[in-house]
Amino acid sequence: MTEKPETSKDKKETVFIVDDDESIREGLSNFLEAIGIDAKCYSTAEGFSAHWSEAMAGCLLLDARLPGISGVEFQERLRKSGIKIPVIFMTAHGDIPMVRKVMKAGAVEFLTKPFQKDELLHAVEQAFASDRARRKEEAILDSIRARIDSLTTREREVMGMVTAGLLNKQIAGELNLSEITVKLHRRQVMEKMRAGSLAELVKMCERAKEPSWSAHLSE
Repeated sequence: MTEKPETSKDKKETVFIVDDDESIREGLSNFLEAIGIDAKCYSTAEGFSAHWSEAMAGCLLLDARLPGISGVEFQERLRKSGIKIPVIFMTAHGDIPMVRKVMKAGAVEFLTKPFQKDELLHAVEQAFASDRARRKEEAILDSIRARIDSLTTREREVMGMVTAGLLNKQIAGELNLSEITVKLHRRQVMEKMRAGSLAELVKMCERAKEPSWSAHLSE
């Protein structure tokens, strides 16, 4: 089965520029727009937060030293809030501890002002690719979870036992059902989950972290 969820490639990818220097914001925005990349500017991290929506695809081009909430502090705030937009840092006054900290926290790149245009473009391409991959994975997981939610309680029990390796006869004994009934439930599970094979069903359950029957036994 091939998943074809909506990805951020279907959305408008934007570079969200957060810098307190208006001339830098305008220069970066004009450059990106001139080569066909959408850009939106904010003078503070708080300004970006006020307009943030999960539907916004792209990356954050963030000045490390901002008035109010610094870029470094804002990255941590984003992480704690579960906002996973890729971050590219930029600053004229960076130091090794700062670089290590933001890169360890997941920043895509750390650019030292003044940086070259090709450096910026390379970082943006990396960030966009990262955001697409994350959104694609999240869309696939949402699709799998929706299928799991469509199962009845009994079908979910049968799925847990099937993916744990139990045979129809064993499942029938555990649930006090006939083998024919187990086969019917099993068929319904495969159809609702849109799984072409047992191996595919197991992979989907693992991907969605769906507990197997053996996991329930260990509780």
